[in-house]
Amino acid sequence: MAPAAITPERSTTPEAVSSLTIAGIKANLAKTAPSISKSHSHDTTLADLDASLLRTTFTTSPRSVPLPDSAEAAATRTCSDHMITCSWTASHGWAAPELKPYGPLAIMPTASVLHYATECFEGLKLYRGYDGKLRLFRPNLNCKRMLMSTARIALPAFNPDELLKLIVKLCATDGPKWLPRERPGRFLYLRPTMIANDATLGVQKPKEAMLFILLSVFPDMTKSASTGRPGLRLLASMDDTVRAWPGGFGYAKVGANYGPTLVAQGEARQRGYDQILWLFGERCIVTEAGASNFFVVWKTREGEKQLVTAPIEDKIILDGITRRSLLELARDRLTDCRVVERTFDMQEIVDAVNEGRMLEAFAAGTAFFVAPVSEIHFRGVDLKIPMAHGNSGPYAREIKTWLEDIMYDGKDHRGWGLVVDEN
Repeated sequence: MAPAAITPERSTTPEAVSSLTIAGIKANLAKTAPSISKSHSHDTTLADLDASLLRTTFTTSPRSVPLPDSAEAAATRTCSDHMITCSWTASHGWAAPELKPYGPLAIMPTASVLHYATECFEGLKLYRGYDGKLRLFRPNLNCKRMLMSTARIALPAFNPDELLKLIVKLCATDGPKWLPRERPGRFLYLRPTMIANDATLGVQKPKEAMLFILLSVFPDMTKSASTGRPGLRLLASMDDTVRAWPGGFGYAKVGANYGPTLVAQGEARQRGYDQILWLFGERCIVTEAGASNFFVVWKTREGEKQLVTAPIEDKIILDGITRRSLLELARDRLTDCRVVERTFDMQEIVDAVNEGRMLEAFAAGTAFFVAPVSEIHFRGVDLKIPMAHGNSGPYAREIKTWLEDIMYDGKDHRGWGLVVDEN
């Protein structure tokens, strides 16, 4: 028998549930992060997240750095020497954050995160540029998105600027060793995470939480794991599997969006595919490729070239930082292809392939970056997607180059690249 809920259930319409969620998010923000809240209706003495209070304890057992492209790097189990943690309680607010040796976390078996998925995270990268500098790519957007995710699942709010300061501090501490200057063009994966570690088994808003930030070694994921060649192979989801839905939380980067997809993902890989292309509804509306945003480039029947991706307004898909950035660059720089954000379905893809109008497709996100797609399996048919340059289509290649110029070569665009000063 499940634990009794603290808050009694009520019969409400979907509209009422939505309004209650929005009201709850605003109240949580006002109470737990008063410095950034526009509401002054909540008097609070809770402490805000404050990076200036950071306490530092350096490791006495430094870890070895794996060789690039090694099996250890591919395993995604190796983290850098240090991590940052910070605890929160409903009675005090945020405690002083700590930079300390990387190691296990201590939580009780009844911790909320272990039972009710009260967890969210972010994913971004620290790059070693060919100009010798360490650099983050638009990290302010990750911090703001994490604030949105925490609010969606009743975790405490924080000032995104303070989170960014903590991220930069960890990068400045471990980046020089783990991304040495003699290995430019490499990156580390950053994982800020917040969990509810409240040891109360009842279903309720958490009264304790923990923020932690990790730096991890990660492999290049732009090649197909099934073939070892460029071009991802996607398996379109079936009618009985749905990743996200209107009124849900597909737009938030919470663990509950990922765990339920792992069975389908594992089955896809058993069949020789790299990821699931997630569809929604009877129309088979195209949403995301695995945990990445999905894009097609095609010609309309009238002859217009379009770069098309799903919209974010219905909150089914994640507002990816890579997605947002490549769309902004494409609108600024592409002169022969119109950028379109709209709902589209698999029949449109099938028609474009069969009629020779499909030019290319690719997935984009922090982990996969900009990864060309070579094939989509849909309802028993393998749809071959052109890759005109052999390992990519021309648009994916050009957009990827634009982004890499900012990340690795210091060709900044509107302040998107944040240089990390090395300790």
